[in-house]
This record gives sequence, structure tokens and C-alpha cells, in this order.
Amino acid sequence: MSEKFKIFAEFVKDLSSETKDLETYLHVKEYLKNYNLNIEISSKPLKNRFIEVNTKLSYLDNSQTNKKSFFEIIYATIVQIDEKVKEKKEIEKIVLCDVQNKIYDNLEKVFINLLKDSGYPGIKIEKKIDFEQLYNQRSS
Repeated sequence: MSEKFKIFAEFVKDLSSETKDLETYLHVKEYLKNYNLNIEISSKPLKNRFIEVNTKLSYLDNSQTNKKSFFEIIYATIVQIDEKVKEKKEIEKIVLCDVQNKIYDNLEKVFINLLKDSGYPGIKIEKKIDFEQLYNQRSS
């Protein structure tokens, strides 16, 4: 392995879009620009230095309205960590930063297609996620 990890598989583990009725759909269509993108990353060790990394994106309305839609994806990535990598901090950086930088374009494409296929075309995620910065903020 030239890198510190190798991706063996990546796939959509869970995908959800919920809009309860037409009134909600019309409201969300007008106010979707107020939704916020949230990201959560979790991992679980597997055998032989493999790790399952789950990246969850949610697009949420944090306002008090009852007329909300729900959009979420859990994207699983199976990685094998190079045996030379021993430090827990280094593995943490691989999971939270390096793997995310590798998979994010695919994940974002699937998520935008979910929004488009749910009746909300023209959605773009304007702000790219800086995983290095998030990792460094978390570490300090």
C-alpha cells in the first residue's frame, strides 16, 4: 500500500427522503435554501485491520415549522489500515479526514441525486466540507 489505507468497498447503507404531503412539499420547495447540511462520522473495527467507516449526511430544517422534509444518507466505506500505522491518533485522522476526502465526491453526488429525485431539482451544496479543518478543530 502506498497510502496508509486502502478502500475495499463503498456503498449506500441507508437512504431516506420523507415529505409527508403536498402542503409540506410546496413549503419545503420554497424554504429548502434554509436547510443545513450536517455530517456525522462513525467507525467500527472489523478483522485484519479493516474498519467500517459510516458517513452520515443529513439535510435538516432547524426552524420551528411543522412543514419539514427529511433527507439522510449513510454511506459506508470499508478500509484496511496499513500495518505500519500503529498510533490511534493516526488511525483517527485516516477515518475522519483522509477517507472522507477520498469518498466525498461520490457521497455528495448520491445525496444531491436523492434531493433531485425527491422533487427538489437544482440543489447544489455550495460550501465544500473541509475535513482537515474539522479534524483539527476536533483535535484542539
